[in-house]
Amino acid sequence: QVQLEESGGGLVQAGGSLRLSCAASGRTFSTYAMGWFRQAPGKEREFVAAISRSGGLIYQLDSGKGRFTISRDNAKNTVYLQMNSLTPEDTAVYYCAAGISLEPMRARAGITSWGQGAQVTVSS
Repeated sequence: QVQLEESGGGLVQAGGSLRLSCAASGRTFSTYAMGWFRQAPGKEREFVAAISRSGGLIYQLDSGKGRFTISRDNAKNTVYLQMNSLTPEDTAVYYCAAGISLEPMRARAGITSWGQGAQVTVSS
């Protein structure tokens, strides 16, 4: 297993941008598919985006397409989520996750590690 730590959350105005980072411990980062999820108050945790081990394949929530970009740097053991054109509906705690493979992550399956979460608040 890897241990995950998110950073980069905060308060931003609508239309603004944030970049979340998730640093992983250990030498096996490149063997995991990585993903981002979010959970708003009173709602279930939902899939945002996921990226394959090599970074060559990406899955993304429809509402994030064109606004959110997931990427990874295996040399730095880090996965990123660039978020642009943020709206108040994007307000949530954002969680990083490591998974056995890419496709099951969309259904929150095969996840071996979760980060502690990073709060993102978008004001109107």
